[in-house]
Amino acid sequence: MTEMKNIKASDLFVRALENEGVEFIFGVPGEENLDLLESLRTSTITLILTRHEQGAGFMAATYGRLTGKPGVCLATLGPGATNFVTPAAYAQLGAMPMVMITGQKPIKQSKQGKFQIVDVVGLMKPITKFSRQIVGPNVIPGLVREAFRLAAEERPGAVLLELPEDIAAEVAPEAHLFPVNPPCRPLVSDNSLERVAERIRQAKMPLILVGAGANRKRTIEPVQHLVEKTGIPFFNTQMGKGVISGYHEHYMGTAALSSGDYLHCAIDRADLVINVGHDDVEKPPFIMENGGKEVIHINFLSAEVDEVYFPQYELVGDVADTVQRLAELLDPVPTHDFDYFRRMREMVLEHMVESNDNSAYPMIPQRIVADVRKVMPSDGIIALDNGMYKIWFARNYRAEEPNTVLLDNALATMGAGLPSAMMAALLYPERRVMAICGDGGFMMNSQEMETAVRLGLNLVVVVLRDNSYGMIRWKQAVSEFADWGLEFGNPDFVTYANSYGASGHRVEATAEMVGLLEECFTAGGVHLVEVPVDYSENKRVLIDELAARICLI
Repeated sequence: MTEMKNIKASDLFVRALENEGVEFIFGVPGEENLDLLESLRTSTITLILTRHEQGAGFMAATYGRLTGKPGVCLATLGPGATNFVTPAAYAQLGAMPMVMITGQKPIKQSKQGKFQIVDVVGLMKPITKFSRQIVGPNVIPGLVREAFRLAAEERPGAVLLELPEDIAAEVAPEAHLFPVNPPCRPLVSDNSLERVAERIRQAKMPLILVGAGANRKRTIEPVQHLVEKTGIPFFNTQMGKGVISGYHEHYMGTAALSSGDYLHCAIDRADLVINVGHDDVEKPPFIMENGGKEVIHINFLSAEVDEVYFPQYELVGDVADTVQRLAELLDPVPTHDFDYFRRMREMVLEHMVESNDNSAYPMIPQRIVADVRKVMPSDGIIALDNGMYKIWFARNYRAEEPNTVLLDNALATMGAGLPSAMMAALLYPERRVMAICGDGGFMMNSQEMETAVRLGLNLVVVVLRDNSYGMIRWKQAVSEFADWGLEFGNPDFVTYANSYGASGHRVEATAEMVGLLEECFTAGGVHLVEVPVDYSENKRVLIDELAARICLI
């Protein structure tokens, strides 16, 4: 019989992380993490030190989004752990697999009373899939395996493991690690598929919706195949952008607004919506009514029925397999009538480019979107923070490949754009990566510019300056309230970037934008480009004269 060797709990924990294939841990360690930090020092895992726990959490969540494997982040107890609340909600609502590791004071004995002690496990339970304290070395292999399994399992999300200081330092017999097995996904029955296929054949004007749940590596090709095989027009939600190219001949656009958008004209005309992977954390792209259109719900989980979404047909199971098998049952249907959709598409595409050459300064959003599109190749990645510009990019920026537009339309938090872009630049150093932030959102985690420089990333950060919280100011105007309480001052962004060792630039004339961005990408390194923006177009264009025209054709 082989004698078990003793091992420190923190070493066992790190071995369990290595067993899960962890490449990076992003974080801000504290006193309670020192044993774990020492164990990481000699591991195969790279520690990425950030300047704030939010930055670490957003990077970990984006790693999960881009790779499908849980990203890992680390913080200490108390204020370090509470700074993970926003990234936890970001990953949970956005279906991004992420594992948070936090420290805690000794649980067997303590000489510091309640100093810095918060019930982090209880705090995180409402916004995670799994939140657990580790109470002894022997449970580490099982809890780590369970945490990673749950984080990645559909629907993906955030989990928390709390490793107290005394448990991390404890020595105990080495425990066996658990094998990492591929997930088993349920499959839809043949009868259910044939029933849905027959309903699609009977439809007059079907329309495909591509949602966030379709934006998974395994699902992308089958969804593209469904559109190609049937010729049915499609549109996408904001988080479904890029699953199928925005330049595809059947692309109708992106649902950027929850009401009053031109896409609602098409949705209103459709008699059947094939809803692939829509996640109801996004604003509903359409509202169902009794006696109105029918909806086919294709997703990993059954629909959460409410007063605006009650699908008549459901295909619940592995989406990739479901869509692939459904496509094989279908061919183009001669009785389908897409004439209205084709005419609408022409008007939408004309509308999307009508102000691309506008030379006004400060720049209008349409010109900014067009100029960014010019410098980004098909595999280039833009990471959007949250603000008024996000709607413009969602509408007008035509993504060519999956996960080349990283935006958050679930929690819709500010401050995530820069860390998300940093993660993309770290994973894909050969691709062009750009963060696009408003001045408000950028300043919430702007300290991570130092992290980006220290990591030697190639990254362009565009900061759109309007000296206010522009989206709320727009909604204030739409609601006919007084323009009050939402303006602020800013640093000199060029000097600010230079102080971190990055290169700061300012667009002084609209014609400079494309050339300046090209110079930044060619030079390499971290660049910040300040762009003054004029949002006076918001009310005229977004509350939407085009919708009225399209609905009448």
